[in-house]
Amino acid sequence: MASASTSYARILFLLSLQLITVAVIAHHDCGPFEANDRDRIQFAQNLEFLEAEYFTYDALGKGLDAFAPELAKGGPPPIGARKANLDPVTRQIIEEFGYQEIGHLRAIVTTVGGIPRPLLDISSENFAKLFDKAVGYCLDPPFDPYADTANFLTASYAIPYMGLVGYVGTIPYLANYTSRRLVASLLGVESGQDAVLRALLYGKACEKVVTYDITVADFTNVISGLRNQLAKCDIKDEGLIVPLKLGAENRTTSNILSADTNSLSYARTPPEILRVVYGDGDEHKPGGFFPEGANGKIARSYLSEHHKD
Repeated sequence: MASASTSYARILFLLSLQLITVAVIAHHDCGPFEANDRDRIQFAQNLEFLEAEYFTYDALGKGLDAFAPELAKGGPPPIGARKANLDPVTRQIIEEFGYQEIGHLRAIVTTVGGIPRPLLDISSENFAKLFDKAVGYCLDPPFDPYADTANFLTASYAIPYMGLVGYVGTIPYLANYTSRRLVASLLGVESGQDAVLRALLYGKACEKVVTYDITVADFTNVISGLRNQLAKCDIKDEGLIVPLKLGAENRTTSNILSADTNSLSYARTPPEILRVVYGDGDEHKPGGFFPEGANGKIARSYLSEHHKD
């Protein structure tokens, strides 16, 4: 039976869902980001590592070290990774996604050279912290992405989209054709993965996630809201169901693909992405999915600034 404090927190949470458009404080670092092609692409490799490990472990119970250990370049194995309890169709989809991410890593290494795999935390405890922060109170029992298909898909909502918006933000600033061709090709598959996951979730949008009095759509709304708040650079993330004023051409409340007023993909910079995946809104402070920070020149430069302070 829920405690009075939990029930009150749940009421506040449900009221907050009415405020889909949250006030996001503008950050000083939201504009164009200076870096060369190699550093930009290697920054994105951090997210490819995250997706590769998450998807392969969820579907198969083993990760990059079992399939292409050379791509890890000596980086440590992920924390808390394990096989998820998935239905057969979802498992097949996610297995394919995992193999695709391995291919992405190989393509990056072949084209610009790779970085070592960073330490990744994809434990159920880390996801539980993320979801507690998104809803604004401690879920009981703690959220477990590996428990079943519904939980896994809901948790997956938190990952591929960051790679997608990162690539959209990268392409305009790439200097040479080889880099643009690579990142455009990576973006094509990343956007496809995100679309598949969002479509699967939309089919369950009005269903309540087992043990919580929260629908799938509500979870996507609060995760999107949290990412906007952490990134501190306006609204670039939207859940599965939105008010008409945010829907495509202001004519639909469905939001299977997250996009701006003209149905164009949102874009994010490396600092914005770090603020989100570190989980604390600070690109200088490791945490979240990257407890020791992301790798590569761009990510490590922010850690260097932090240590100087």
